[in-house]
Amino acid sequence: MTDYRGLTWDHPRGRVALETTARAFSSSGLDTLTWDAHPLEGFESAPIAETAARYDLVVLDHPHLGDALEADCIVPLDELFDAGTIDGWARASIGPSLDSYVVDGRAWALPLDAATQVSARREGEVPEAPADWDAVRTLARSGGVAPSLAGPHAFLSLCSIAVAAGGDRGEDVVAADAWDLAIDVLADLAAHAPEGTLEQNPIALLERMSAGDDLRYVPLVYGYVSYSRRSGGRHVTFAAPPAIDGRIGSTLGGTGIAITRRSTPSPALLAHVAWLLSDEAQRLRIPALEGQPSSRAAWHDPDVDAAAGGFYGATAATIESAWVRPRFAGYVPVQTAASALVRDAVAGRIAAREAHERVAGLLRTARTTGAHA
Repeated sequence: MTDYRGLTWDHPRGRVALETTARAFSSSGLDTLTWDAHPLEGFESAPIAETAARYDLVVLDHPHLGDALEADCIVPLDELFDAGTIDGWARASIGPSLDSYVVDGRAWALPLDAATQVSARREGEVPEAPADWDAVRTLARSGGVAPSLAGPHAFLSLCSIAVAAGGDRGEDVVAADAWDLAIDVLADLAAHAPEGTLEQNPIALLERMSAGDDLRYVPLVYGYVSYSRRSGGRHVTFAAPPAIDGRIGSTLGGTGIAITRRSTPSPALLAHVAWLLSDEAQRLRIPALEGQPSSRAAWHDPDVDAAAGGFYGATAATIESAWVRPRFAGYVPVQTAASALVRDAVAGRIAAREAHERVAGLLRTARTTGAHA
């Protein structure tokens, strides 16, 4: 018998299903599996090599892959599972959920959980989600509207607005004109946002919307099904983000499970990890255990959607077209630094174009020294 340990992120969506199913796995008498959890901020920025050195299974976000591959600390899935199984998972996952974990032609993590930026509102006060960013700016002037700017989310929000504006430019990520537009939009929203919202991460924003009185709409925030179906507090309604000339922009989130080089996974452990992507787990167990599945079948299941307050049906089209962030070594700290520059530009501490030039320089330097996609 081998005792395995995994690390996930500390939110019911990130840990309840893993912890519950791990207890059932451990009771089989073959091996044991225990999950630890760290806060959202640690999940978003902790060095993956350090984490992988301590755990057998690691829940990660796809931008960490470049660093993980440079450190050679996770195992490609094709060394553990047959090609047909991996192809089946790719076809079954919604949007680019599995593809976001493919680097150098190999898949490196299993898409346990799918998420992307969507809009969130209190339906009683905002009956219809604003269709475009001009409507959002008008709504913000009457209060109760906030952008998501804390941590890495300032840069991610900017990228999504820029993608909607047609500003996805490969290695440069955001063209200068789209960057300027996005900064202008975010600055306008920030100027009218309820006090304290600019420092709150997506979970805190959704908690505030659900429990408080002063936040009624966030145009770009990572969707959390738990706030759509919760029985206590106000119901949060999710929908597509605002559009620009009919085009929406959304930056993919979600999480995957990677198996680290320090681990020697047993057949029982591999079978358990594979089961987490099975139809039974994705459509029945994970949604019932506060999780947010990655399979397209689960997102389009009428019973799953009804139990989730319509969350999946309202946001499935958004995740299908979500933008996938770069996955080169060194990207994660660039994302952090870029977000700080976006906040400076939004607050008027530096010019928008100066922030653009500095972020472009950071990306060029990181791409030159890093590797992968």
